[in-house]
Amino acid sequence: MNSDTEVIVTRKLMWRIIPFVMLLYFVSFLDRVNVGFAAMTMNKAIGLSPAAFGLGGGLFFIGYFLFEVPSNLILHRVGARIWIARVMVTWGIVSAASAFVTGPTSFYTLRFLLGVAEAGFFPGIILYLSLWFPIKQRAAAAAWFMAAAPISTALGSPVSGALMQLPRMFGLANWQLLYVIEAVPAVLLGFVVLKVLTDTPSKARWLKPQERDWLMAKLADEARARESHTGHTAGALSALRDPRVLALALIYFGTSAGLYTLGLWAPLIIRQYGFSSFETGLLNAIPSVVAVVAMILWARHSDRTTERTWHVVIPCVLACVGFLFAGQASTALMIVLALGVVNIGISAAKAPLWAMPSMFLSGAGAAAGIAMINSIGNLGGFVGPVAIGWLKTQTGSYAAGLYVVGATLALSAVVTLMLSRKASQPVMAQVKHDH
Repeated sequence: MNSDTEVIVTRKLMWRIIPFVMLLYFVSFLDRVNVGFAAMTMNKAIGLSPAAFGLGGGLFFIGYFLFEVPSNLILHRVGARIWIARVMVTWGIVSAASAFVTGPTSFYTLRFLLGVAEAGFFPGIILYLSLWFPIKQRAAAAAWFMAAAPISTALGSPVSGALMQLPRMFGLANWQLLYVIEAVPAVLLGFVVLKVLTDTPSKARWLKPQERDWLMAKLADEARARESHTGHTAGALSALRDPRVLALALIYFGTSAGLYTLGLWAPLIIRQYGFSSFETGLLNAIPSVVAVVAMILWARHSDRTTERTWHVVIPCVLACVGFLFAGQASTALMIVLALGVVNIGISAAKAPLWAMPSMFLSGAGAAAGIAMINSIGNLGGFVGPVAIGWLKTQTGSYAAGLYVVGATLALSAVVTLMLSRKASQPVMAQVKHDH
């Protein structure tokens, strides 16, 4: 009976929760990285150099870093439904306001405020999934959720490219129309969140009573097993001091540097080969389509084998190699292939990585720890784009910046191996311990 119930409940969770949170992340990621397409005409219109654009793009993550932990602790206290709705409405408003920047200072300010507005969304959803999905399904659930980022690139790139070909309307240039049009869904979905999200399994009226009881018992059993483990951390302050949290943040730093280098700079890197805005969008989409498939299959394999370490190390090494290849690329075909390798590596690493924190964190500790990993890790999203922009200005080429970002992914792989071999701080072995 338990086996049948597990299959039924897992299926209901996947269909009720995952498509909706994927939609939210799709819109979130689109609003983060559409600046890469806006830059095609915005930079000249408001006087942004490559270095200034890279700095502004990266400032998003400074605002994100400063407000991530407080935001996730508030979400833990008031519930995901209310807080995620707040996040979406405010980031939609700020994203739309980006259409009215007039120079470097206002561009920097709006990018910083966008990070403040969106702080807490991603770690909030990761925390939310850990409250619903048993350990055996957690990496797959996270992978489906995070697949929205490459899907957003795959579908959003051609759309953004097409919007950049619009004529001037309502007194707005194409890059301004792009910001406004793509911000509307975030605001509207913020109100939908209030109707769709359920805070905890105990409130899930869409599960039958016996299904709800089974899920709550399963999650409670896993929580007790986790809490009995010597490496368990439940307090917020303890989580923030936990060296495993800092190690995971450093690992995530490299993947974030790679992800947002792609998001902000890939359209401009591809465009230099003489493609139109729409053609650039299509070419930018191709690597992301492949990455989605790789991400899901790799996460399923990680769950099935209950192995995390090598499921993070191998993709990080692959992405590093992709960046080195991209730095050497001399044709459009080579650059698209290189970006495809990078995309696959970065996407595949994320779900196994995000399955790790909930193995030794719970309660307020999970809220604070997951937010800390994401906030520090996302500083890679500041360093990567800024390094690309500064080195492009200094050298006239993207190559040096691509090598720097590749090095951060090599570091991620090394730290993952070091963490897995620390017997006194077992993160990766925890799944097997629980089973």
